[in-house]
Amino acid sequence: MTGAGGRPVPRPPLRPAPPRPVRVVPRTPEAGPSDAELPLDMDKLLTARLHAVRVRPYLAAALFALHVVEDRAVPTMAVDPYWRCYVSPGFVARTPVEELAGVWVHEVSHLLRDHHERGERYAREHGEHGPGERLRRNIAADFEINDDIYGDGLPLPSGAALPSMLRLPDDLLMEEYLRSASMAGLAADLAWLDCGSGADGQARPWELGPDGAHGLTRQQRDAVRFRVAEGIKGRPGDAPDGWRRWAEEAFHPPQPWRELLGAAIRAAAGSPGVGENHSYRRPSRRSASVPGVILPSLRRMPPRVCVVIDTSGSVSDAELGSALLEVAAIARAVGGRRDLVSVISCDAAANVAVPLCRAESLELVGGGGTDLRTGFARALRSGPRPDVIVALTDGQTPWPSAQPPCRTVVGLFPRPGRAVHEDDPDYVPESPPDWARVVTLG
Repeated sequence: MTGAGGRPVPRPPLRPAPPRPVRVVPRTPEAGPSDAELPLDMDKLLTARLHAVRVRPYLAAALFALHVVEDRAVPTMAVDPYWRCYVSPGFVARTPVEELAGVWVHEVSHLLRDHHERGERYAREHGEHGPGERLRRNIAADFEINDDIYGDGLPLPSGAALPSMLRLPDDLLMEEYLRSASMAGLAADLAWLDCGSGADGQARPWELGPDGAHGLTRQQRDAVRFRVAEGIKGRPGDAPDGWRRWAEEAFHPPQPWRELLGAAIRAAAGSPGVGENHSYRRPSRRSASVPGVILPSLRRMPPRVCVVIDTSGSVSDAELGSALLEVAAIARAVGGRRDLVSVISCDAAANVAVPLCRAESLELVGGGGTDLRTGFARALRSGPRPDVIVALTDGQTPWPSAQPPCRTVVGLFPRPGRAVHEDDPDYVPESPPDWARVVTLG
């Protein structure tokens, strides 16, 4: 373009056109509904559960104990400690029935293996509460159970977390996997993984919590675990090795009081003056200051433990047998020094403190009433005096009025209602005194 005199006139700069409004076209039925609009296909979900029961019959009691909760905030399927199973309708719609059956088995395995309490305990002991640590616990819990789930009717889904991804062995526990690897290399690929607080112990926003509807009580949850363990032991050829080991522990669970006893023994061994004795095996360093005189050094010895076993008529033969197993465990807790462990059988009167030779060969004498005060008195009169007294009893006994001059651990055999007396139905036994560390056995 030219102006007067033929001189060129510069063009005005181009201005961008204003943005055109975008018209949102509503989704047509032909396009298919979004995940947010999909209804939960309950028939498909329950069909998948029936398939899981058919191929894993030993898990039937646990699978039928789960209560389904529809929730679109859940990525796939997840569980909480109260045996609620949160389900995404979109995930159910996209997943074949056989794979859904595997997810049913996967989620209920978290609950049977008690990953909630174990994950919560691990997080508390190691101070790991962030989202990254939560994902690590979930991956480790999946490692523990996935090697026992798939195959024989349950296809392995793509993306399933397996120990082989990190070149780790199968058949380890969640805690062992957490100690063996950081799992940082899997965090990006498995960031979607979320099996709920039932897998790692960390609550989720969508969960109903302990006061929500349709949750199982602790007694109901324990009953489900026992029925599953009973089914596995009744048909031992149907379950993998990992489930059979789990069932054995469910019938004969490790006694948590052993850890308590170990802590009491360590505390007793660390107390000033306890387990200390003079020895010439290693002369004292002060001998150099006294020429010609050899001074003994002060050496610390493992603590002495006296076990008082309630042998009254209210204690069953099975409980006495388990008490002998605990005596053997106590001997191991003091480094195998059986000479440091003695046993007193006590009903209304205490017998002589017997040094431990073999726990299974001990003769427990009793069968009358119960008065553990005589057992405590006998233990304190025996020489040398014990550093720790362990009382194994059903609790139907009077207790010493004064605290013994040593550490005390009381293991209680479980008694429903804790009120047992032939002549007085309203009898309520005394609780163990505050100075004793108390734990229920089994």
